[in-house]
Amino acid sequence: MSTTDPDALDAFHEDIQTVVQALKDSFEADAAQAKVDDHNNLLYIEIEGLQDYTDEEIEEIAGPVLEELDLDFEEILLVHLSA
Repeated sequence: MSTTDPDALDAFHEDIQTVVQALKDSFEADAAQAKVDDHNNLLYIEIEGLQDYTDEEIEEIAGPVLEELDLDFEEILLVHLSA
């Protein structure tokens, strides 16, 4: 994200946190966090316990949340939150 507008930057981070919280709730996880790779325009969302789900279950649970996104990333990747 390349912007110099502080309000836009705050809104961007707030949008990411909203998505992280929605996915955390959807997967009934105790912890989740996001990491932005600006260089590759990727968003990594790490979710505790994600390894307990099959790819199909992850797609079924996360699909509706991710479809509602208005974030401009090349790709959004869901990964297991490691300790």
